[in-house]
Amino acid sequence: MTFDNIEVNGKTEKQRHPEEPLKLISVNVARPRLAIFNGVTVSTGIFKQPVAGSLQLRTLNLDGDRQADLSVHGGPYKAVYGYPSEHYAFWRQELPGTDLPWGAFGENFTTEGLLENDLHIGDRLRIGAAIVMVRQPRLPCLKLAGKFQRDDMIERFLFSGRSGFYFSVEQEGPVQAGDAIEFLSRDEQGITIHEINQLYAHDRYNRTLLEKAIATPALPKDSRDYFAQRLAATGVAQP
Repeated sequence: MTFDNIEVNGKTEKQRHPEEPLKLISVNVARPRLAIFNGVTVSTGIFKQPVAGSLQLRTLNLDGDRQADLSVHGGPYKAVYGYPSEHYAFWRQELPGTDLPWGAFGENFTTEGLLENDLHIGDRLRIGAAIVMVRQPRLPCLKLAGKFQRDDMIERFLFSGRSGFYFSVEQEGPVQAGDAIEFLSRDEQGITIHEINQLYAHDRYNRTLLEKAIATPALPKDSRDYFAQRLAATGVAQP
């Protein structure tokens, strides 16, 4: 297996060669459980565990998986969460001594070969027998800080640029670790996951990226409305 070096927010990371196949490394699920962070008890489904064998991917989640707070997690545009296996090396350096098995970041799919700078909102992929569409990056919340018992984890995750990505489910079907991932269509005009991460963390009022986000129809409407408000705050009218 060969790798190329890429740079993510100023730090080098290994990326698989583009000619090599994309792959689902691990499928991870969890039921909500109680966790305590800074004296506050919360219900969370972030403690994912790898599972063997085939699971059915459905419109709202994987069999055996549930989200705790449906006001910010789950739903058709956050049906399943993917996270690149390539990012684990970075986090092992950032969080020495922390146990990081697959699923450590709450992802359902640990992937190989998919990175934020190459995924456009609206891209369609086949994973196993299911078809999914890239919809949005993951924004870290208190549950992530609680998972790692670190007050700084939300900020570190956000500014790292290593957000992972949410999919909607276009066609239900069974999936399992080892399944091939293939692109069925690419929305080259759509904003990338990496570019949205820049808007959230590093370049909040970049007019070009704001306009690109607003013009990406596969980005959920609440996100497009949010970026439209930010664009209006720059004093520049939408085209």
